[in-house]
Amino acid sequence: MIDQLFSDPVSLQRLHLGPLGPHIDAFARHLSERGYARRTTVKKIRVVSSFSRWLQRRDRAAEEVDERVVSAYLRHRRHNGLSLDGVPPTLQDLLTHLRTAGIIPCVQRELGPLHAMEECYARYLTEERGLAKATLDAYLHIVRLFLSERFGTEPIALDELTPKDSARFILRRRSRISPRRAQLVTTGLRSFFHFLYEHGTISTDLAPSVPSVANWRLADLPKFLEPEQVERLLEACNRATPVGRRNYAVLLLLARLGLRAGEVVHMELDDLDWENGELTVRGKSIRQDRLPIPRDVGAALAAYLCSGRPRCSSRRVFLRLRAPQEGFIGSAAICNIVRRALGRAGLHPERKGSHLLRHSLAVTMLRGGASLAEIGEILRHELQSTTEIYTKVDMAALGALALPWHGGEQ
Repeated sequence: MIDQLFSDPVSLQRLHLGPLGPHIDAFARHLSERGYARRTTVKKIRVVSSFSRWLQRRDRAAEEVDERVVSAYLRHRRHNGLSLDGVPPTLQDLLTHLRTAGIIPCVQRELGPLHAMEECYARYLTEERGLAKATLDAYLHIVRLFLSERFGTEPIALDELTPKDSARFILRRRSRISPRRAQLVTTGLRSFFHFLYEHGTISTDLAPSVPSVANWRLADLPKFLEPEQVERLLEACNRATPVGRRNYAVLLLLARLGLRAGEVVHMELDDLDWENGELTVRGKSIRQDRLPIPRDVGAALAAYLCSGRPRCSSRRVFLRLRAPQEGFIGSAAICNIVRRALGRAGLHPERKGSHLLRHSLAVTMLRGGASLAEIGEILRHELQSTTEIYTKVDMAALGALALPWHGGEQ
């Protein structure tokens, strides 16, 4: 592998000096698999080679490399006025590779009771509550923020929590986030408090004390785009580029199938059944649904997979195009794709998240004569009441159905 990057025999020999020399070819393959460009790979290999020669001068073995040794090397470079550009992340990549390959042991951290509690809570959400990973990640994020704000740098004492703590946490955020997001925060805190009480960590169940957030289900009209605006949005993607082909496929999944952002993020190659023209959608909780792949969606996915998706070991369908090439971290990446596409198309709706296209699909179906049950089936609503909000979107159609008032003019 490395001889494809360096042709000079003297340079090749120098790169293999030191205790890391026997592992440098495997590290180069590791970088290539993660999608790093040739120039970046060459730069990182030179950093590791310099580190290896430093280890040799200090009679260190590859098996001794850890964070402490890396810190000593970084201090050496700073003391001698050597550049640190790209060195820390490269050596972090090296540590990850050496641990994955079993050359050095995994980090043995003092995890403490809080980390153990967090792992126990994650298992509770997955095994007992059956929540999807996206929901689990959201709840854990809320809990970390809450505990960080409540205790700061002080030791975390869960038995000192009071109802006032959750009220203050929610009130600080209420003006900065939407009612829907605020409800997610309250739900996450109630879940966490209920877990602590069930497992005996706190003596009083604080879940009922978490304040409610007003967000009446049918109070607002759902925000949506007209069909011609949706097409304008899709046409704004430059499908001549890999990123344009990826984003076009993402937007089509949102617009034609009404997928949620998290469902797009976690979609894997094995979810695509090309032979039967179906897609497995991993929705909320542990639910899985099979949906037919529309012709234009299938064509967009095929175009992206054949000439847009980077070659790597990840099984996620949609990947970052910059190294390290891996799946998106969360739903925010999908919302950003929608937001940028709206800007390119010159559209400025009040809401700019991925749910905008889900709502737009439902409204178009309703105006086309679809029943609420059919819309709920396509959107995979567990409760029919969730779909009822769409009865408010077409006031003209509702007016035509209204009976005349007997007290008025005929």
